[in-house]
Amino acid sequence: MIADKGYDSDAPVEVFESQGGEVCIPPRGNRKNPRAFDEFLYKVRHLVENAFPRLKEWRGIAMRHAKRLASFLSAVCFRCALVWAEIS
Repeated sequence: MIADKGYDSDAPVEVFESQGGEVCIPPRGNRKNPRAFDEFLYKVRHLVENAFPRLKEWRGIAMRHAKRLASFLSAVCFRCALVWAEIS
């Protein structure tokens, strides 16, 4: 589970770890025993989270103008390709 500082409490972390998951949550500043976390993985989460607003800049994707799933999926894939081309 990769989450932001708002989810840094012991209860949800213990539940997730008891189910066999790994947790990547940066500790809050006031935490007495800060938990270690993978900074690189957290930065990748931020990039993924910022990709969604870039996709929703297209009105057709944000408002779901496509009537069929295949049309919507092709619009999302096309927009992803354009965003990827801008980045690289």
